[in-house]
Amino acid sequence: MPEESSVSPILVSTDGPITIIALNRPTKRNALNIGLLEQLVAAVAAAEEKKAQRILILRGEGPAFCAGLDLGEAATPEHAHRLAELIAQTLQALNSTRLVTIAAVHGAAIAGGAGLMTACDFAVAAQGTKIGYPETRRGLVAALVMTFLRRQLRERDARELLLTGELIDAARAVDIGLVNREVHARDLMATACGYADTVLCGGPEAVANTKRFLAELWPRPVQADLDRALAFHLEARQSPEAAEGIAAFKEKRSPKWAPKSQ
Repeated sequence: MPEESSVSPILVSTDGPITIIALNRPTKRNALNIGLLEQLVAAVAAAEEKKAQRILILRGEGPAFCAGLDLGEAATPEHAHRLAELIAQTLQALNSTRLVTIAAVHGAAIAGGAGLMTACDFAVAAQGTKIGYPETRRGLVAALVMTFLRRQLRERDARELLLTGELIDAARAVDIGLVNREVHARDLMATACGYADTVLCGGPEAVANTKRFLAELWPRPVQADLDRALAFHLEARQSPEAAEGIAAFKEKRSPKWAPKSQ
C-alpha cells in the first residue's frame, strides 16, 4: 500500500446528478485530520457550484465510515484550534448546502465521524455499525455535534448518548431516529442511491427551497449554534481533563481523572 501522504484523503466521483465523496484514510479508520477536512469542505463547495449536481453521498473507504478526530494530530497544540474550526466548517457545509446529503455509514461512526452523519439530511447504516459520542471519556465535550443532535433526538436519548459515551448499534440508532434505515452491508450504497433517486423525482428548486425553509423554521440558525458550540468546545479542549483523556486513549489505558477543584 502506498504511503498515506501520497494518497488523497478523499475520493470524489459523480454519477449523473449525484456526487459521491469517500473518506480515504482506511488505515486510520478515516480519522479526521486537517488535510481531509480541508479537502472535504472544498469538495462540497465544488459540487454545489455545479448546477447539474443535486445529491451528495458521503461514505468511507476501508473497515469504517469514520472513527472520529485524529487524536494524534489533535494532541498537538498548534493543530487543535484549526481542527476544531474545520470540524465546524465541515458540519455547516454538509448541513447548509443546497445538495441533499446522504451518509452511507458502515463499521463505525464515532465522535466527529458520527457528527458528519448527523449533519447530513439522510443517514443509512449497515447492520452492526457502531455509532456514538464518547467525548466525555476523553475529557472532551461533543459541543459541535450537539447542535444537530438536539434537532434530531428526544432529549432523553440525546442525554443517554452524550452523558454515558456508550456506543449503540445501527438498529438502536434507527429506533431513536438518529439513522433513517439499517440495511445489510451489501445493500448500503444501493439504499443510499435509492434515496437519491427518490429525491431526484422532485423539482430541483422545490427540493432546495424545502431544505432551506426547514432550516429557517428553527428559532436559531445552525451557524449561530455552531459558533457557540465551537467556543464551548475549545474551552473544554484546553482543559487538563482533555489532556489526560487524550493521553490515556493514545496510551490505551484508563484515564486518571482528578477530583473537581473547589
